[in-house]
Amino acid sequence: MYWSLARRLTHSIIFSENKRVCVDLSCWMVELHKVNQSYCATKEKVYLRGFFHRLRALIALNCSVILVSDGSIPGIKVPTYRRRLKSRFEVADDGVEPGKETSLKRNMGSEFSCMIKEAKVIASTLGILCLDGVEEAEAQCALLNLESLCDACFSSDSDIFLFGAKTVYREICLGEGGYVVCYEMENIKNKLGLGRNSLIALALLLGSDYSQGVRGIRQAKACEIVRSVGENVILEKVSSEGLSFVKKPRNSKKQVRPPVCSKKGTLPLVVINGSNSDPEELEQIKEVIDAFMNPKCHPADSNTVSRALAEFSFQRTKLQEICHQFFEWPPEKTDEYILPKIAERNLRRFAILQSRSVEVDVNLPFHKLQIPEKCPVSEIIKTRKVQGRECFEVSWNDLEGLETSIVPADLVERACPEKILEFKEKMEAKKKKPKPKQKQPKSKQKETSSPTKSSSLIELSLKLQHIVLNPTSVEEAEQEKEQQNPKKHNYLSLIDSPAKENSNSDWSIMDRFGVTSSSCSLYPETEVIDLISPCPEVRSRSMTRSYQEQKSHDQKLETVIELSDSETDDEEHCRKSRELRMFLENIKKDIIL
Repeated sequence: MYWSLARRLTHSIIFSENKRVCVDLSCWMVELHKVNQSYCATKEKVYLRGFFHRLRALIALNCSVILVSDGSIPGIKVPTYRRRLKSRFEVADDGVEPGKETSLKRNMGSEFSCMIKEAKVIASTLGILCLDGVEEAEAQCALLNLESLCDACFSSDSDIFLFGAKTVYREICLGEGGYVVCYEMENIKNKLGLGRNSLIALALLLGSDYSQGVRGIRQAKACEIVRSVGENVILEKVSSEGLSFVKKPRNSKKQVRPPVCSKKGTLPLVVINGSNSDPEELEQIKEVIDAFMNPKCHPADSNTVSRALAEFSFQRTKLQEICHQFFEWPPEKTDEYILPKIAERNLRRFAILQSRSVEVDVNLPFHKLQIPEKCPVSEIIKTRKVQGRECFEVSWNDLEGLETSIVPADLVERACPEKILEFKEKMEAKKKKPKPKQKQPKSKQKETSSPTKSSSLIELSLKLQHIVLNPTSVEEAEQEKEQQNPKKHNYLSLIDSPAKENSNSDWSIMDRFGVTSSSCSLYPETEVIDLISPCPEVRSRSMTRSYQEQKSHDQKLETVIELSDSETDDEEHCRKSRELRMFLENIKKDIIL
């Protein structure tokens, strides 16, 4: 009811760090259980996993959590409770008449009570104890918030404002970029003109867990009536006159109904235009007002509250056992979830110590702040970006089971700026170091290893240009190449041949083109000829014929091959170009090898 009134005054805020918050445990478990109510989800305890992840997110933000569970059901709420939940199995019926009921104990064997117990077990292993309320959990949370023992309350029950809460969080979304919807009682009072007394009067008119309200009145009309009376005198007027001051609008044709009390233990449906000063009704109104103004709770200075506010150590081994029992997680998975959050909490506490030391300029007592004396960060390893946020991957000191994790960069800057300077210096030193030369491929190494080969390639290019400019020399070189080829391969026919006399002239022609004798000796090395065994007759005849052809060709060479007198013949042109290419390829091979 009150959420709709205050919705336009709400604002979503990024949940900040270093807060102490009270949590209505029943509201959280109902929210988490509604997400998935299937049998598999209940069997796998999805609601309990969600509860665990909410707690670890709050731990990472260095938030002190106070869990508050419901106690007995208030006697004034029992009729509403039975009607709403039909809870014959939830509420232990002791045979007391509805009009004389006090507070009733809850059925601790119900399914929901077992869910609450499991949540308490997990929270205790994380160092969070649960405060069992006397009656209403939201009343206990509101009292702690009213006494400034916590910064805000997590609850989805709007009655928490009537119990005196000042700041209430709803629709929680924790984690990276998480937020909560915040309701401030101060904003409701200033902008709507409705304080705590006015909200209690609205509960009497519109209905709540403790009363049924007035039939036929709407929210806008009820707010108008309450504002007209005033915040300071509204409860006094209702206690003395009842709800008879609520007048029916003029010219209304609705019939007047007598006062009807539908159920014992609830307020009658008050007639709008009549006077109702029944003593029984006035007594019930006073009981409702007293239930909101003075709820049954643990006092703020009691030992029970002090014990719940104390901080307890994290029990790693026990948490691993509980997570294995509930979720079948191995110990490594549990550590992966919780240890980075514990380390981030320690770093936030160290940042608080740093800021307070700068402000006060004294060494604060560590045993009171419970902040680690030594910086938990060992060193910064590298920079990271998580969901657009600048972060650092850091290594930790003295945290068993965790070596590295990712934390926000602004947190590291507040806690240990000297680590950032060390990291920057290390990165600058790495940039100044010369990079090792990469190994070149073998082909490139061969090309660049000897300067003589590179120079020989340059000479080759110059000679090729000379050949292109002088086509006559190309033809002569081709003819001389043809003369050398048979001499290389037919040693048996050249032993006694008269071509031996012209060998000196052949080598002189080759020297003009830069071809050495070593290059011509390449081919005999690639072919082994047996000179001892006699040659076959066919081989000797073929070699003799080739020798004769070569001799006749040498005789005609001087007169026939002249580029200036030759006609353009396609076949001869192809043959010469082919021979020229072969000649150039042989020169390249000789130079590379």
